[in-house]
Amino acid sequence: MTLSRRTFAACLVGTIAAGVMGLPGLSLQSAMAQSPTDLNAQGPLGDVVLGSPDAKVTIIEYASLTCSHCANFHEATYPTLKSKYIDTGKVRFILREFPLDPLATAGFMLARCAGNDKYYAVTDLLFDQQRNWAFTDKPLDALLQLAKQAGFTQESFEACLKDQKTYDAVNWVRDNGANKLGVNATPTFFINGKAENGAISVDRLEQILNPLVGG
Repeated sequence: MTLSRRTFAACLVGTIAAGVMGLPGLSLQSAMAQSPTDLNAQGPLGDVVLGSPDAKVTIIEYASLTCSHCANFHEATYPTLKSKYIDTGKVRFILREFPLDPLATAGFMLARCAGNDKYYAVTDLLFDQQRNWAFTDKPLDALLQLAKQAGFTQESFEACLKDQKTYDAVNWVRDNGANKLGVNATPTFFINGKAENGAISVDRLEQILNPLVGG
């Protein structure tokens, strides 16, 4: 069955009514990659990569745009990660989609529809404004207003959310993370293949990365 905006909106209403939107994330349990091949599986649309391909460290984050722990990481720790490690060529960073609900799926679909050049601009915006769209009475309307800031029109917004290829691709990444890598928490990070669960603080980030990057 193809995805229609009406069906999508109905799913959103059902999700909100069930209270899933209020959950900060899944239980924080260990995740472990079964093999490097599983971890390197990029999904139908590929990874959107920040940083040097020659970086000593690769960080892969599985996150949900409606997860408050994920938003906290991107607000409190990610700026240091980007300025101190990614922008200096020490770390290669990849965000992978692990939506916990239909609204998070919609947000990731919009980021994908925006294109690779705008992917992180959209996800950064949605994490930064999470309380203003993910936890409102009319989240789809709020999401539309934010999408317009990223260059979407009402027509392109609706077309994106009806795009079956994008919908399937986002869910493929989530399902592969869960089924192949054992991801059952957001955020979950793989730092050079080693799992780290939860919103990493700046201190913890530096504790992990400094030995790997040489100070």
